[in-house]
Parts: sequence; C-alpha cells; structure tokens
Amino acid sequence: MLMNTPRFTLKPLVATISRHRFVPLYLVAMGMGAGVQAAEDDNNTPAAAAVVAPTTQLQRVEVTGSAIRRVDAETAVPITVLKADELRKQGVTTTAELVQRITGSQSINNSAGSVGAATGGASFADMRGIGANKTLVLLNGRRLANNALSGTNSAGGAVDLNMIPFAAIERVEVLRDGASALYGTDAIGGVINFITKKSMTDGQLTLGGETPTHSGGGATKDMSASWGYGDLEQDRFNVLGVFNYNKQQNLDANDRSFARDYVPGRGLDQTSGTAFPGNYSQNGNATNPLANSNCNGPNLVARDGLCRFSTREYIDLVPQTEKTSFFGKTTGKLADDHNVNLEYFWSRNNNATAVGPAPLTGLSLDSSSPYYPGNGITPAPTDFALDPTQPVDVNWRETAAGPRESKDQNTSQRFLLSFDGLVGGWDYNVGASYNQNKIVSSVTSGYVSDQAMIDGLASGLLNPFGPQTSAGQQYIDQAAYHGAYSTAVGRVAGFDGRISREIGDWFGAGPSGLALGGEYRKEKFHQDFEPFAGDIQSLGIDPAGSVEGDRSVKAAYAEINVPVLDSLELSAAVRHDKYSDFGSTTNPKYSFRYQPLKELVVRGAYSEGFRAPSLYELYSPRSITYTQGYYNDPVLCTGGVVQPGGNGGRDCGQQFLNQIGGNEDLAPEKARNVTLGFVYQPVSNLSVGLDFWWIHISNQIQPFPESTVFDQAGSYPDRFVRNADGTLNYIVTGNANLGIVETNGVDVSLDYRFPNTPYGQFGLGLQGTYVDEYDFQSTIKGPFTDKVGDFRGDGVIARWKHNLTGSWTFGAARAALTNRFTTGYNDYDRETNARVASYSVWDLSAGYTFDKVLDVDAGVKNLFDRDPPFSNQAYNFQSGYDPRYTDPLGRTLFARMTYHF
Repeated sequence: MLMNTPRFTLKPLVATISRHRFVPLYLVAMGMGAGVQAAEDDNNTPAAAAVVAPTTQLQRVEVTGSAIRRVDAETAVPITVLKADELRKQGVTTTAELVQRITGSQSINNSAGSVGAATGGASFADMRGIGANKTLVLLNGRRLANNALSGTNSAGGAVDLNMIPFAAIERVEVLRDGASALYGTDAIGGVINFITKKSMTDGQLTLGGETPTHSGGGATKDMSASWGYGDLEQDRFNVLGVFNYNKQQNLDANDRSFARDYVPGRGLDQTSGTAFPGNYSQNGNATNPLANSNCNGPNLVARDGLCRFSTREYIDLVPQTEKTSFFGKTTGKLADDHNVNLEYFWSRNNNATAVGPAPLTGLSLDSSSPYYPGNGITPAPTDFALDPTQPVDVNWRETAAGPRESKDQNTSQRFLLSFDGLVGGWDYNVGASYNQNKIVSSVTSGYVSDQAMIDGLASGLLNPFGPQTSAGQQYIDQAAYHGAYSTAVGRVAGFDGRISREIGDWFGAGPSGLALGGEYRKEKFHQDFEPFAGDIQSLGIDPAGSVEGDRSVKAAYAEINVPVLDSLELSAAVRHDKYSDFGSTTNPKYSFRYQPLKELVVRGAYSEGFRAPSLYELYSPRSITYTQGYYNDPVLCTGGVVQPGGNGGRDCGQQFLNQIGGNEDLAPEKARNVTLGFVYQPVSNLSVGLDFWWIHISNQIQPFPESTVFDQAGSYPDRFVRNADGTLNYIVTGNANLGIVETNGVDVSLDYRFPNTPYGQFGLGLQGTYVDEYDFQSTIKGPFTDKVGDFRGDGVIARWKHNLTGSWTFGAARAALTNRFTTGYNDYDRETNARVASYSVWDLSAGYTFDKVLDVDAGVKNLFDRDPPFSNQAYNFQSGYDPRYTDPLGRTLFARMTYHF
C-alpha cells in the first residue's frame, strides 16, 4: 500500500501526477511569456491612466512555503503560525521549548539526549517522526549550518534549535507540507521558519526565571535585552540588536523517584555487569567478592550470583546548559523601493553532562597481584576453586576516578547581506550568506588513561575489588585526562535570489503570479581528534579517524499561481538541484485552493522530495563505543539465561561495544507527499481546520537501531562481530538506508473567540495531530513494522498529541490555561509492562501590563505535578521513563518581567 484512506486510494492520483511531472515547466514557460508581456504593458501605460481614481490596495505579503506574495492568509498548503510573544508570556524561554508546542513534531529531542551521546548538547525538531534530518529549519527563510555532531540519533543533517537567538524571534511559521520547491526538496517532513523582528525603534529589558517545586536542581534564569533606532521611512535606516542569556542547572536522577534503573518485575534492568568491586571469572565460573553478602555495597544489585552496578547516582536527567546569543540587523533604504540588509547572529551553548564512572572490560589480573582472590586481601570464591597458575578476567568500574564529566561548547554564527525591492514590476530578493557551526568536546573529570589502569593492575598497585591505597589513588588521579578531544566544524556559504510578479488576469478571476529563483551553496565539514582520545575506551574514538568532506549544490526553481475561477486557484512549482556528489534531480509540486463558499476553503498539494545524505551522515568517523542500552548476548545469554560457554558478568545485561559512524555508500532518500484539507469558518469568531497528510519515503537514512540488532538477532547475524572464542566483540549499527517509511494522519486546528463579556474576552485554541499509520522497514525490501502507539526499533509514534489553550484578556490583564497531551503506547518490553500511560500536563499563566511600560507574567508549568509515566525502554541513559516524550522537572514555577523603554 502506498497511501490510502478508506474507500479512496491515492495510487491513481500519484501515478497520474508522476506521468505529468514536468507540466510545471510548461506552465512556467507560459508564465514567463506572460510576465514579459505584462512588463511591456507596464512600460506603455497611457498617460490618461494616471487620472483614474485611486483604489485601495491591500498589502501583499510573502508567507512561508511560497515565493509569490499574496493578500489572503489561507494558502493552498497548511501553515501553523506561533507567535513568540504569546508563548513567552506562557513561560516558554527557548526555541527548543517552543518547537515542543508543534504537535506534528513527535519527540522532545533536547539537550538531555547529550547525556552519554555525542550531540554537542543540541536540540532538534522532528516533524512527523521521520527523523530530524528531514525537517528543514530556517532563519528568515534561509538555511543555517547543520549541527556538526549527531551522536547516535538521526540528526546528522539537522539544525540545532539552541543556536537560534530566541529573544529575537517574532514568530514561527511551520509549513506542515513537505518537499518545498522554494526552500529545498529535502524538507520532507516540513519547514520550520523562525522569523526575527524586522525593525525596532524602542528598547526592552526582560528578566525571568523558573524553579521546580521539588528539591534538587533544574532551575533556570534568563535575561534578554533589545534596542532599535531609526525609522526606515523617515530616517531611511534602522538598526537593532538583541542579546539573550539563559542558564539551566542540571537535574540528577537521584532527585526524581521515577528515574529508576532496576525494576525487574516490570522489565527494567539497566544496571551494568561492569561493577565495583569488579566481577571476575575463570574457566566459565564467575563471581564477585561481595556475592556472598548479597552484594551489600554502594550502588550494587545482586543477580545470578554476580553484583551489578547501578549508575543512577551519577546520571543527569537534564544537563547543565548555558546559552548566550546575539542578533543584530541593519536595514538601509537605498531608494523608495530598494533596501539593503545586513544580519549577523552569534550563539553559544555550553553543555555539561555527567554519567557513571568509566567501565573497563576485558582486563586480566595475574595471580602475582596482592589483590588476586585468595591472596589475603580479596576473599577467594566459595562456590568454585581458582587455578592460581592462571589469571582471572575482570570487568571493573573505575569508581575511584569519579563520574565521567564532559563539556561541549557549541558555537554558531551567520553573516547575511541581502537586497530586496521592486524593479520593473518585479519583487526581488537576493542575498549572500556564510554559516558556521563549531563544536569543541572536552573531558573535564573522571576520564583516565586505559593503559595506565592496565599497567596499574599488572604491577599490583591498583585494586579492582576494594578501596585504593593512597598510592593507588594518587596514581589514578595523575592518570586523568582533561581538555578538548574533538573539534567538529560545519560550514555553509551560499548565494540565492528570487523574483516574482503578477503576470496578468488569464481567466478573469484575478491576477496570476510567477516566481523564479535559484541558489548556490558550498558545504564543508571536518572533525579532528586529539591523540589522547584513543587511550579512553569509553569515548570510543580512533584518533587517526579524522574526517572531512565537502559538496556544492546548485538549484533553480519556478512557481506559478493561476486563479482559474473566482473560487479556484491552481499552483505549480518545479525545482532542479544539481549536487556535486549525487548528480541532478528535478522535482515538481502541485497545489490547489478552492473556496466554494465564503466560509470554506478546501486545499491540497502533491510534491516529490529528494534528500542527499548530509556530509556528517556520509563522513562521520566510525568509532566503537558502548551501547546506550543494556542487552543480553543472544547466543551466550539467550533471553537473559546463561548458556553453555556463557558468563553472566560478561554476556548478560551488558553495555556491549557498538560500532557507529558514517557510511559513504548511502543512497539519497526519495519521497512523495500529499496533503488534502479544509478550513471552515462558519462564524467570524470560529475557525476549524482539518489537513490530512500522507508521506512515502524510500531509502530512509537512519542510524540502525541497536535495540533491533539484539531483539531480532536472527535477522541480522552480520551485525555481530565475535571473537575467536565466540564471545561478542562488538555490534555494528551506524548510518544505513533502512528501506521504506509510509505514514499518514491528520492535523486538527480550532480557534474560537467567545463573544465579549463584562468580564473580559475569552478564547479557545486547539492544535492536534492524529497519526493513523507509521509503517517502516529496517532493511530494504524487508518486512514492515507499525510504530504507531507501539515502541518499535528506537522509539514510538504517538497516536494523538494536542495543545489545548484557553485564554482570557481584560484590559491590561491576561491569563492562559494550556493542556499538553500525548496518548499512551505499548512499552519497549510489553511482556513485563504492557502499557506506558498517557502524558497530560496543564500549564497556568497570568500577567498584567502596567502603563504600557512594564509587563509582569508568572505561572506554573505542570500544575498538577504529573510525573513521567513508567517505561522500561533501554534506549537512553535516563531510565524508568522515556525522556524523549516527557519532562522530568515536574511542577515548575516561573516569573518574568519586561520593561519597555
């Protein structure tokens, strides 16, 4: 099945459109001819026309998704507009939090994902749940540099939302229809366009903060200041600048009772077989020095005669972040119809994370060591006899070095010089830009030399089974590494331009519009490592694995909009892209807008998408690090039961080694998008919208899910690399083409403004997304798996999400109550915990404006203190819940004050 709804299939429609995919070229050619004729008519207007009585002209504006300016607001493609000021008054303080209010974005890909993974502390948008790499994020309609790291998620071709200067944002326009001919056919999931303030003639200062009502961390404070000078019409220039600062404390797992890693009755065991004291084995027998005392030691759990280690004490649920940004813009009026603009923004995010002490596996302890079991310090095992002529194998957790702490400094900047205006009846906009994202990753504490630890064990200095001597502790402290180990830089330089105009009334139903444009961009990426990184096993880095890549992309596009009847207009667009490394592709887009009644607009669109693998997806260095989750070796510990030749401390419930990284053999993704919907306004104060959408993607690019490798081991034997003795060396995931994704659903919107009352103005707004189907293949031509309401692979697709907001205004006073809701789903391991409960959070805010000068707003997020529901997922370092769909802070108070001057 490609795409269908009951009693209606889209296959014939798609086939017909595909056969006539170049029709836009012919329409555009006709439009260009008409445009020339219209220009000639403009230049030969009789003088007598000047005495015709003037008529009122409605200002035409450009909206996201089209290069053609238009008067009416409801376009042929579905767009959601979020006003930043309204959300700020409801307590939203970051771009990542703002994007969480978009119901079409499935998961909360925020800085919490950097705990145990190399993302640089980035946050990403993921429209339709098809991967952050397929959501195009823009700033003022132009591209930004992608995040230079992606970790183990699918964001190697995505923009870090943290880098966008939040205080400068005026509104966000979300194009929920994908594969834009204007911005790029790689926008398969949709386009999120952050639009900044265009000019300012005043200033404002904002101070705010928020704090959870539970003890522990997680509090934030923020400050922003903005100022502008110059009236563009009178002074012929305007200068504005916006500064923003935000700092969030970290939140430890110990501060939240729901963040657990060992609930065996419900299928949750994310404890590690690499413990302190270390588990040891010889000749297939395994034990721990504390096994006879039921593992009576800090952070230990007894299981199968061994002691497992809980890292909960060390894990960050929310890392410490510090964001600083500046946005500046200068606009000059060169002539009445010609402007020049210079924009610059700089943004930095310092992201600090903590995880458990480093595990060191595959160690050997010789019987000459004073700490060898039975030599007088470490007790000998009681249930089997050691051969003192042979060493013991040891898995040791380096608790004496402390938790592993690291820091990412993520810096982005952009220069943009652009010109816009009107010449010969053509609106034009041309620009040149330079974008850069740089991430410097450093170790700050708890990372010690592997070789030093091996040598220390061999010399008999270090004790893997108990407290270190003062000499041993000093040795570990001196073996610690500090400083930057990785630098990744992505750059995008480009030129772009477009022109548009009305080209005549072809059918007597209104003027047609034509837009032509093109762009050129050069993309570069490189990542370098310091030599010492190869001496830290838990980083999983090959210091000789530095990589680089580059490409150039040329594109040309055209768009035409033709009113055929007073009630019907048709649009067609075509885009041609030429990649230096993936060849050329031409993709069309068709849309219609039909208004049979004044109160009703029916709209629809069909488009084809093409996304070449990003440079990071292609060239990201291959490295071997530990899996995020804890798994059983499917051969030596089948179903959690030790098999002959197996070792519970080595093969059961372990973080195994995992080879991740880029893949230069990736093929481009191709897609087809269809939308069909309506907006109904039966009365002036009520608007209701339904927009159905279908997406078909082939050759989807994703990191292969590690959980799928273990859960379906029989299907992927080539992803297990074993040692000569049959033990598991590492698994292979990394980026891959995973086959087809087919998903469809409907976006729902409702806005109602109640009649005025003596008690103020009340309003009600709803934005919701219902997903009917999300079928995906883990391999090309493999079986399909449905992910809606069911944790499959690396996550789940929620059946229904909504934001419901009730508002009230009365003069200078205001208040809002918002419900954010996500449906429940089948858990990761449903045999032990069938369902993850739905997640419903209520937010309350209130504010008052004093003399139009001072705004004061305060409120409560998560008013009823809803904890994240339990989940036994094993895909994130945070466990006991899923941090990608819920917020661990709990009830949080906020307050904000803005002074206008």
